Amino acid sequence: MRQTLKPVSRVSRARQQNVELLSESELMQCIEDLCNSKAAEFRYYGYEDVTGEQVWACVSENYRRGWPRLNRLVNDIMSLKATRFMNWLMVSVYKNPDR
Repeated sequence: MRQTLKPVSRVSRARQQNVELLSESELMQCIEDLCNSKAAEFRYYGYEDVTGEQVWACVSENYRRGWPRLNRLVNDIMSLKATRFMNWLMVSVYKNPDR
């Protein structure tokens, strides 16, 4: 039996009203958890001193004009490669040698 897909625009109003939005603090906690998860992944690969704050600094450097949509933000964190992170880290050390 073949099912037809319904367009997204036809979602019922009752279903739309049941959506709960995250508060800003809850959203920031989720982003922090994602960054800590990515840092743990890098530590698993042998990069011992990586923190979630460093991951966030690397990813958020591209957001000078404002925050992107949530799906792009999550994708940027989760798809961050160790080589890109290490390149960012080396450049940041040269820019701020006092750190």
